Amino acid sequence: MQFDQLQRREFITLLGGTAAAWPVAARAQQRAMPVIGYLGSSSAAAITNELVAFRQGLSDGGFIEGRNVAIEYRFADLEHARLPALAEDLVRRRVTVIAGVDSAAAALAAKAATTSIPIVFNIGGDPVRNGIVANLNRPGGNITGITFLTNELGPKRVNLLRELIPNAGLVAGLVNPTNPNAESDIEGLKSAAKTVGLTIAVLQASNEREIDAFFRTIVDRRVSGFLTVADPLLNARREQIAALAAFHKIPAIYHARRFPQAGGLMSYAPDILDLYRQSGVYTARALKGEKPEDLPVIQPTRFELVINLKAARGLDLTIPPTLLAIADEVIE
Repeated sequence: MQFDQLQRREFITLLGGTAAAWPVAARAQQRAMPVIGYLGSSSAAAITNELVAFRQGLSDGGFIEGRNVAIEYRFADLEHARLPALAEDLVRRRVTVIAGVDSAAAALAAKAATTSIPIVFNIGGDPVRNGIVANLNRPGGNITGITFLTNELGPKRVNLLRELIPNAGLVAGLVNPTNPNAESDIEGLKSAAKTVGLTIAVLQASNEREIDAFFRTIVDRRVSGFLTVADPLLNARREQIAALAAFHKIPAIYHARRFPQAGGLMSYAPDILDLYRQSGVYTARALKGEKPEDLPVIQPTRFELVINLKAARGLDLTIPPTLLAIADEVIE
């Protein structure tokens, strides 16, 4: 009888110990869920559609936010000086992968913060020229990603602007001087304009007030049209830029379709949303243990010409039939 009582006491003690361990096991299981550190240069509100595309890519790769992966978001709100601290915070939190990384400044900040956590970037410029990777096919180190090559399309945009305005005299380029790509963007625009016989004035703006000043300057100088280059600030201020271009009746060709969608005239760019989806796929592959050094930097293979006819009518501008014939999308 005493032996049975002893067995019962041992069983109850064991059961109690096991029950007490259950919450610990549950917490350990929660900690085992991989965490993506999303590092953005602008804000979540500025890239709503891009985030949807990124999550779709994660889903394509087998990961769904909140189900089998968590995402810690860090946004610099267009203050590039904050990026290093945000990247270091993600490293301290021991995230599994750092993704998003939507500018050269963000990529360089993430790269400086860690040499071990995989990094997947999405940038407009050349990651080799910016010192982010050693080679497009074999990036090396712990970083790879997507290059939109939007800033490499300057010559094509200049040619399209020339076709849009055959008698153009002076044109302008809009560049953010705080972007690490600024110097190469300026050189690229000047070289492209010279090739087709256009005179270009490359002007700079790093905030909303300076964007207003840019338009006052190009109105005073009677430019025939202007171009933009890829930059988080310009992306975030697209509605302001499109509205001022319409108000002053100045034609422009932009670096992303989001500008004609916001009322701008025309854009020539890769399919950015598809490239964000592919960055989600790459992030999923990194979560599964593939090394960034073995994942070639993805480059766009398809480019889109988008024309907003309503904007053209507001500018009293007739779009040449040759451009309409090759447009991938015409917004009525």
